[in-house]
Amino acid sequence: MIISISGTPGVGKTTIARILAKRLGYEYVSLKDFALRHGIGEMVEELEIDVEKLVKATKREFEDKNVVFDGHLSHLIPSDLVIILRLHPRIIGERLLRREYSKKKVSENVEAELVDVCLIEAIENNENIIEVDTTDKTPEEVVGEILKLMKA
Repeated sequence: MIISISGTPGVGKTTIARILAKRLGYEYVSLKDFALRHGIGEMVEELEIDVEKLVKATKREFEDKNVVFDGHLSHLIPSDLVIILRLHPRIIGERLLRREYSKKKVSENVEAELVDVCLIEAIENNENIIEVDTTDKTPEEVVGEILKLMKA
């Protein structure tokens, strides 16, 4: 089973993906690291990834494996389940400022959260989508909610 964890930067994708993969006994894969390792992405001002090549490479390498993909582009990968993590935009802004994102990047990402960019793109590329609000929840609570929704 291929599970993709996506969402705006700062929502908690990496934390949740790592915990979920461990709980399920699945392989955890950072799409950023995978893309860099396979020459699919390069750092310019930020990481630029050839999505078409990423889709082909992940399909080739992980087609018959149990894996949890982590990355804000993971909703573009054909998956058995896509989990879109949501977070109050104010908290996203605070987290990204602490990560020293530029004010422009913070603004772009807060706006992306407000207008559902990841969810809309996920709907265009996948059928089985779960949306989970992480606001005011611990990572363990979020993973527990995901596991319950997966069983439903």
